[in-house]
Amino acid sequence: MVERKKCTKAVNTSFVFSACLPLIFVTGPAAAQRDAPSEGGRVIGQVFDRVEPVVETGLHGFFQLLGNQPIAFILLVLTLGTLIGKLNVKGVSLGSTAGTLLVGVVLSMIAEAAYGITYSIPGILSSFMLLLFMYALGLKVGPQFFSGLRKGGLAFIGIGIIVWALNWIICYVGASWAGLAPGYATGLISGSYTITAILGVGQGALASGAYTPPSGMTIEEIGANMAAAYAISYVLSSIGIILLIRYLPRIFGRDAKADAILAEADYSGGATHPVPGAPGALTIGFSPYDLRAFVVTHDSLIGRNLSQLTSEFPQVPILRVVRDGAVLALSDETVLARDDIVTVRANVHDLILKEGELIGPESDNPLARNVPLEVADIHVGSHAVSGKTLKELASHGTGGIEVQALFRAGNEIPLGPKSMVTFGDVLRLTGPDIALKAAAKQLGGHAILPTMKSEVLYLALAMLVGYLVGIVTVNISGIPFSLGTSAGCILAGVGVSYFRSRNPEFGGPVHEGARSFLQDFGLNAFVAVLSANVGPKVITALGGDTILWLALIGTMGALLPPLIAFWVGIKFFGLNSIIADGATTGGRNSTPGLNAIIEESGSSVAAVPYPVSYALTTVLALIGGYLSMILS
Repeated sequence: MVERKKCTKAVNTSFVFSACLPLIFVTGPAAAQRDAPSEGGRVIGQVFDRVEPVVETGLHGFFQLLGNQPIAFILLVLTLGTLIGKLNVKGVSLGSTAGTLLVGVVLSMIAEAAYGITYSIPGILSSFMLLLFMYALGLKVGPQFFSGLRKGGLAFIGIGIIVWALNWIICYVGASWAGLAPGYATGLISGSYTITAILGVGQGALASGAYTPPSGMTIEEIGANMAAAYAISYVLSSIGIILLIRYLPRIFGRDAKADAILAEADYSGGATHPVPGAPGALTIGFSPYDLRAFVVTHDSLIGRNLSQLTSEFPQVPILRVVRDGAVLALSDETVLARDDIVTVRANVHDLILKEGELIGPESDNPLARNVPLEVADIHVGSHAVSGKTLKELASHGTGGIEVQALFRAGNEIPLGPKSMVTFGDVLRLTGPDIALKAAAKQLGGHAILPTMKSEVLYLALAMLVGYLVGIVTVNISGIPFSLGTSAGCILAGVGVSYFRSRNPEFGGPVHEGARSFLQDFGLNAFVAVLSANVGPKVITALGGDTILWLALIGTMGALLPPLIAFWVGIKFFGLNSIIADGATTGGRNSTPGLNAIIEESGSSVAAVPYPVSYALTTVLALIGGYLSMILS
């Protein structure tokens, strides 16, 4: 329905949204009741959402528009928050999440304080966005969580637990000792740990009824307390942790660059490839194998079919044949003719350089040389090849490919000609598509290639299972306990990535760009909605000396645990200072901190222990945040 209105007043402002708007779309439940005709008591609905008129001018009209159009508010907050988060002052930045929260809180506070406009956005939107974030995060840390626990050793795990436990004790006990109201402890843990998702599990505890606000307090007020504590402690800890991690070795009298050289020597061996299903798994790196094209001139090849040549030269298969300017469709019975151009791939030094003598002169024909190389994970599903070595497999028509990595039960194992392949292993191969398909057929699996396709089926099913598990509630002594939908979805993501690391055909692969988008957009959209709903309450929450307590407890919770954990790492575990620093910043979940120590030491070896403590404490921090809420 379109209603034309006559302009009733002049507008003198640069922001023109008023009652003079000539076109107003009307629909929605309220609009249907008010404007839609009815037949026999039945209300006829409309097609479009109602666009509420903006009757004020200037800034007042601007804030009224944001109140009438929540989607506009969310998009504006995401835009401005991301821009502010990118601002870098001497290597320090807020990040998009903190920037989004800051912008949303400020806008909603101004709307409430200056114009009496209270923003309210349905919570189902923020809840769903949070669950998307949790699932995507689970996909990210899942492979690290299980494989890293076995590879990293007890020292990395111990450092992570120390950081997490001390942070929880400082924030929770500190908030109780200072007499802070419910919600502040959870916000302090979230902000000092710079894990915004902890706010989500705190909100989940409130929404599920696991925690009931005391008499005189509302859920919105507790949410405001969490947001206020988070905002203050997040900013302070984000800056402080970068400086602390960078200079921890120097504080304890260690030379960061010298220790990094020693650590590189100690950690030069071992696994170097991401497990199947992990981000960056299907990436082609350097390879000594190369594609070469030759003109067939030797009589020993003319008139012979590809099946015969593959049997005689299994490690140097013919991947393409160009005849008279056209690419032939290959089969075992394809017969070579004089002046054909054939494309082969093998190790440059061992094989290909000799083939010119056997085949003929080398060719630069673009049709012959334009053979795309791909990388694929293949799950070994044939018992016939189980127990064979890589050398034996290469002698049975799987030439033209290179084995990049070999995984067994989610763990990378050393490679060599005598490395044995067993049923259930995963081989990561590089080569042309035709060679990969031939290898997959022999191994009894499918070539899992990089893809831009989404995995909606696995995402929806896994999130559904995680959600249902999260809402299961157990009453103990009259107190309802549940895992929570947020924790359920992150564990669903961990589970999917865990099974995928053992069999890449389990719903993979997930494009890292798509996974990263779900994680970033889901979290920031959740924060945008949260900021709109709790922003006005922050003014009340910051009354008296509360802000001082939040700053003090948040800073101590952010910096004291890493300091103690690093000391334990070098004194009791005997770790190299750079390795201890990497484990500490992982336990503290600070990627900017990791970048700081990498810059300070001039080496990336600090990243070796980072995934172990990071993955472990990501899960522990969410559980701790949930407990801090229900124990308030």
